[in-house]
Amino acid sequence: MGRYTGPKCRLCRREGMKLFLKGVRCESEKCAISRRDYPPGNVNVRRGKVSSYGEGLREKQKVKRFYGVFEEQFRRYFAIATGSKGNTGETLMTLFERRLDNVVFKLGWAVSRGEARQLVVHGHINVNGKRVNVPSYSISKDDEIKARPGAQSQKRVKARFDETKGRQCPSWMVLDGDGMGAKVIGLPSREDVSIPIQEQLIVELLSK
Repeated sequence: MGRYTGPKCRLCRREGMKLFLKGVRCESEKCAISRRDYPPGNVNVRRGKVSSYGEGLREKQKVKRFYGVFEEQFRRYFAIATGSKGNTGETLMTLFERRLDNVVFKLGWAVSRGEARQLVVHGHINVNGKRVNVPSYSISKDDEIKARPGAQSQKRVKARFDETKGRQCPSWMVLDGDGMGAKVIGLPSREDVSIPIQEQLIVELLSK
């Protein structure tokens, strides 16, 4: 019997990818999916062929869990992507990348997107000099993101940055020298999306 790793690790194994729900553990050799890269349950059970609907639904669920969004939020993002110019699937994924909680995570100010969401909600993050406590806030080019002035916010962000500084800052952002601030110098492209996803299956699923 293998060591119990908890429901979060089971979720990663079921989806077949790292969702980074356990923070720095997911980046270490202790990660459950690195040690046992197969779905939970009886490994000898053969699974039936998944329908095209099932494949699209599974891809959508991956995105929802990866970015921590609910169905209503997902549908809203899809509506925006559908009404935008360009490839709908790629636009959808870059909209998720521009979420403030995702940006805070990518900057290394939190060990997971859940913690990044908490940082934002508790008012520890400023955008263009103003406190923003909405995790879904969409970052734009030339925005400046900083840890809110004050001992508690600075200390909390600095501690996490020191712990995760091996994480690479996205190419569309530039960190300040002390790591407590960043400037958005562009917008994310499809290549900046780290989740292995087939977004076209999602478009086909929701377009029916």
